[in-house]
Amino acid sequence: MSVPDQSEPSAATPLLAPVEGVPPVLDTAAEISAAAARLVAGTGPLAVDAERASGFRYSARAYLIQLRRAGAGTFLIDPIPVTDALGPLADAINGLEWVLHSADQDLPGLAELGLRPARLFDTELGGRLAGFERVGLAAMVERLLGRALRKGHGAADWSTRPLPADWLNYAALDVELLLELRDAVADALDEQGKMDWAAQEFEHIRTLDPPAPKAERWRRTSGIHTLRRTRQLAVVRELWTARDALARARDVAPARILPDAAIIAAATAEPRNIAQLRTLPVFGGPRQRRYSREWLAAIERGRTLPDSDLPPLTQPFDGPPPVNRWERRDPAAAARLTRARAAMGDLSTEHSIPVENLLAPDLVRRLCWDGLPDYAAVDPSAVDGFLKSGGARPWQRELAVARLAAALPPSD
Repeated sequence: MSVPDQSEPSAATPLLAPVEGVPPVLDTAAEISAAAARLVAGTGPLAVDAERASGFRYSARAYLIQLRRAGAGTFLIDPIPVTDALGPLADAINGLEWVLHSADQDLPGLAELGLRPARLFDTELGGRLAGFERVGLAAMVERLLGRALRKGHGAADWSTRPLPADWLNYAALDVELLLELRDAVADALDEQGKMDWAAQEFEHIRTLDPPAPKAERWRRTSGIHTLRRTRQLAVVRELWTARDALARARDVAPARILPDAAIIAAATAEPRNIAQLRTLPVFGGPRQRRYSREWLAAIERGRTLPDSDLPPLTQPFDGPPPVNRWERRDPAAAARLTRARAAMGDLSTEHSIPVENLLAPDLVRRLCWDGLPDYAAVDPSAVDGFLKSGGARPWQRELAVARLAAALPPSD
């Protein structure tokens, strides 16, 4: 099975601006309808990208949508003023194959607008399956198409209005070569006999349900590991919850409302009044002073919570414990995981696919911890059933079942 050449490419030709120029931003119902008509008249797949405001806004909504189709050209759409007028666009594009790079990042926000593909090609995921070591858009365009994209605004605040001209140039370039990249990645997958594997992965991403909210998200507060008392954790939980409610209402990223470090500082100090609160880092700043009563009320709720309602020091496990505790809690399971990881590593090398794309690492851990009733003589059909119930695709099970079934029983 051949793998794409990973040697350094010759100097790429810079692509500094779209060949047809940067199109205008469409933000009226009439402009959306006209764009939809032009897209219908185009041919082939549709290149799609979306820009969000991660790190600036609470929501994951799309603040700019980029589309490109052969025979139609490139379109930049501001969905914010026309959220209720996107019906014609949905009618025009929802029946097409969409080409995205890292589709799982953009599909949820587009689905909120009623935009959903009938078929999907993910160039980033396709690059992983094809064995490319660097799968960023610019790296793959340079490797496969010999062009150097202008980058630099991906982490910008795309809720900014009006959008600067250089940002719009960057956004248009993101779809300028995406259709050509799709064909180059498809050729690499075909050459390696992996196109069916990729098709299964693309369909999995396309039909994936939105993830359920994670339990006790407040425990992900940076620095929480430094706290040693459950009362302090209660304060963190109350401050985190108050911050989250405020961030959601204002559509502002939580860290811009109150940084994690300030929450940890307050949980450690447990101030009893506003004067004490404002002596802590951040809380004395002009933006925080107006919320002093809200923050102090949250701290007081955590400080006075009944002992029976205090959160435990560690989060209850949903599934296996952290791997670093396996050796102490179940040495046999730890040994199984070591053998299973070695087997998956061998498969990864043989097929030039990252091990995490062969099988979800959490699924492998669950299989090794308590996924089977008997590990002394492992039935491959039992392994297959477990992997299938965990969402593994047919191509993954075809590759992994026999190797895992052989690796799981103890060698002695």
